Amino acid sequence: MLQKPESGALPILRAEGEKDGFRDGETQALAASQEAASPLLQETPGEHLGARREEGPAEPALAPRGARTLAAKASARRRAYRRLDRTVAELVQFLLVKDKKKSPITRSEMVKYVIGDLKDLSPEIIARAAEHLRYVFGFELKQLGRKQHTYILINKLKPLEEEEEEEEDLGGDGPRLGLLIMILGLIYMKGNSARETQVWEMLRRLGVRPSKYHFLFGYPKRLIMEDFVQQRYLSYRQVPHSNPPECEFSWGPRSNLEISKMKVLGFVAKLHKKEPQHWPVQYREALADEADRARAKARAEASMRARARARATETAGISPW
Repeated sequence: MLQKPESGALPILRAEGEKDGFRDGETQALAASQEAASPLLQETPGEHLGARREEGPAEPALAPRGARTLAAKASARRRAYRRLDRTVAELVQFLLVKDKKKSPITRSEMVKYVIGDLKDLSPEIIARAAEHLRYVFGFELKQLGRKQHTYILINKLKPLEEEEEEEEDLGGDGPRLGLLIMILGLIYMKGNSARETQVWEMLRRLGVRPSKYHFLFGYPKRLIMEDFVQQRYLSYRQVPHSNPPECEFSWGPRSNLEISKMKVLGFVAKLHKKEPQHWPVQYREALADEADRARAKARAEASMRARARARATETAGISPW
């Protein structure tokens, strides 16, 4: 079957522009966001800053004015990242809707209806949208003419190149498979469980509203709760001792049997343009999972060979006379 990452040590958007005096706060932050984390790995600013404080020595106290300046810069960067993420998600939905009519899509249309005053960043925005289309929805954004900048969507890619029988379990639907693997990836990178609110927030970052009809997924929340959970791809339970009560998702027994954690980690790595080893905890767990699968496969094959030999011996001992 079938999964940017949300482990506790996920990479966060880098603020390389600070040293330059942040001449144009939003534009500079948007440009830096080419290395921003995908919806899977994004952390809240508080989480990221807290992690950095733990890793390094305490920084000297700042004067009130300096603290306000840094806070203003950080706030500007967060707004810029959110705007860029929102624009990418809106472009993905725009391209999916346009594809329903099977008409070519021009870059000028993307700029006019979605990208707007972020035109200078359109190559990066289109590239990020193309990655989401490919890995999440199973579409390839194909450029037809370089001079005219005309594109079409080709619905032929399978997330993680899964086997046909696995896709058939989800109705042969590449986009649904892509959504499932995104959720499985989020769970894996979060330490093998993800709060329900984190899953819904990831969908919103993709431009998919959990309770609103989506032409590819129907009602996403219903799809997740009624299909993925009931088919045992996902497990859903209340978090013990949570107050107020919270629920969480984890991999279901069917996913554990059918889906390789290494493939899921590879999916996450592709979204981030990194190697799987970038996340050592998840990588070691995936290696252990691969070893367990190899041993289980070897045992199953040995058992099948033994049964085949037994049947052959039994057949040879039967005389037609």
